[in-house]
Amino acid sequence: MVAKIESGKSLIGALHYNERKVKAGKAKLIMAQLYPNEPGHLSFDEKLFRLTDLASRNFRTKTNTVHLSLNFDLSENLTPETLCQISESYMDRIGFGQQPFLVYQHFDAGHNHIHILTTNVDADGTRISLHNIGKLKSEPARKAIELEFGLVKAEEQLKASQNIQQIKPLIYGMIDTKRAMTNIVNHVAQAYKFTSLPEFNAVLAGYNVMADRGPKETVMFNQGGLRYWALDENGVKTGIPLKASSLYKKPTLKLLNERFKLNEFLRKPFKGAISKSIDKALAKSTSHQCLKQHLAGDNIELLIRKNPEGRIYGLTFIDHQNKVVFNGSDLEKGYSAAAIESTFKTNRKPQAEIDTAMLSQVAAGGQTNKQELTSTSFDLLGDLLNPVDQSNSQNLFEKKKKKKRKKLRL
Repeated sequence: MVAKIESGKSLIGALHYNERKVKAGKAKLIMAQLYPNEPGHLSFDEKLFRLTDLASRNFRTKTNTVHLSLNFDLSENLTPETLCQISESYMDRIGFGQQPFLVYQHFDAGHNHIHILTTNVDADGTRISLHNIGKLKSEPARKAIELEFGLVKAEEQLKASQNIQQIKPLIYGMIDTKRAMTNIVNHVAQAYKFTSLPEFNAVLAGYNVMADRGPKETVMFNQGGLRYWALDENGVKTGIPLKASSLYKKPTLKLLNERFKLNEFLRKPFKGAISKSIDKALAKSTSHQCLKQHLAGDNIELLIRKNPEGRIYGLTFIDHQNKVVFNGSDLEKGYSAAAIESTFKTNRKPQAEIDTAMLSQVAAGGQTNKQELTSTSFDLLGDLLNPVDQSNSQNLFEKKKKKKRKKLRL
């Protein structure tokens, strides 16, 4: 079992999240602890008021929402009754046994999981501390419940998830867009080290997703808003975008900006390794396509950035092995788009041009000695001096015999 605890400031927002799932047929309220009525007989206002009534008893506590999830292994098909028992045991062990809480069973993922909503303000207005609750209370509770109910241990779930690639590119219209987009965005944000929105998008594009701030003249852009689009097979936006704040864990621009700063330091140790791979691939490449193929052998993806006119203005390298993203210019000057194009031209330089340059140097009295010319150079020199077919040379250079003048007879 894997337990995740999120705290927030909006009870109504967390309740709306779960209730929308219920209306869409993707969740069901299976338990309402310390509520006056059974789950099926509670209105939205009754569910909310029970929690807000407690939260209002401590106005100094702004973070008054606790929204947690318990996730089970794919092999575990637990009944609603068992899920309720697990919820009750877990909440009691972390110090929320006397709090009212709502338990929702969700059906929007491959594995069985539940969401629990409550508040950390008790009946007498005392705030229940959430400081280090994960390590001090949740972890011991999780381990005890795994033994009590014979559940798959979290460590085994993590090992299994590492062996199975669960994150796949989004195919719009085939599956729940919001769920797929949430999984993709959170996976990329946590696994990869990027330092800008374009670098973030470079990885997201591989999963058919794009983070978009909107046009510069819009209110959304000026207020730091962010939305996520699904992309079709041609990389074109499709469907309706989703606000970052509507996704689980809320991958907003503000949150990403914090990741950008942290990743500046986290990706530094991998700079040398990716540079060596690029150098090795560049040495035998004469085009971007050729470079792409050579880099793919080291599990490095090359993305070419072009302006509307089709001119290449930048290159992005994604190291999928070490999960780091670098723009070429961020590595070194020699890895910029212009510098790499110059390298391609040098690699494409014909041998004849090199030989001609050597001959010019010899003719000009340069430092190169005739003895240093290659056999190819001698062949070229011979062709220059003898441009005519040898088979005709005898006829062309044969001396004509002088005709004898006939003497006139008198």
